[in-house]
Amino acid sequence: MRSACAHATPTFNPGPMPGNKKKTVLLVEDNEDNLVIYSTILRHSGFDVIEARDGQAGIETAKAEQPGLILMDVSIPLIDGWEATRRLKADPATAHIPIIALTAHALSSDQQKAVDVGCDGYIPKPAEPRLVLAAVQRHLGMPGKEAAA
Repeated sequence: MRSACAHATPTFNPGPMPGNKKKTVLLVEDNEDNLVIYSTILRHSGFDVIEARDGQAGIETAKAEQPGLILMDVSIPLIDGWEATRRLKADPATAHIPIIALTAHALSSDQQKAVDVGCDGYIPKPAEPRLVLAAVQRHLGMPGKEAAA
């Protein structure tokens, strides 16, 4: 029996594109409790979650995995979240990825700093998990559906 794919015309797959919203969230967080809480609600809601525990790992993982969105704690080891965000937004390979800052720094100046470094959103901690989920859904839509433009 011959496979129906044996004579199929090959198609060009350019890989992840900025407009192709993958349902993967990169969670850059060094606090174990926050990792468990946020990754659990996101996975339960149908998102794939990859984790990094410091800024350097976050940058490397974002470049390699091209997630649909990054949740970035700002107080993380090696490279803080502000600098990691600056580097990701300055790199053409990752500049298109939305980044939401997760921070215990809740002053208005911190919110402005998030905007200044290129964050696409800002959530002060401690953050209710449903608030984090809602922010992710605003950017990526519901798993299995396209995000609203």
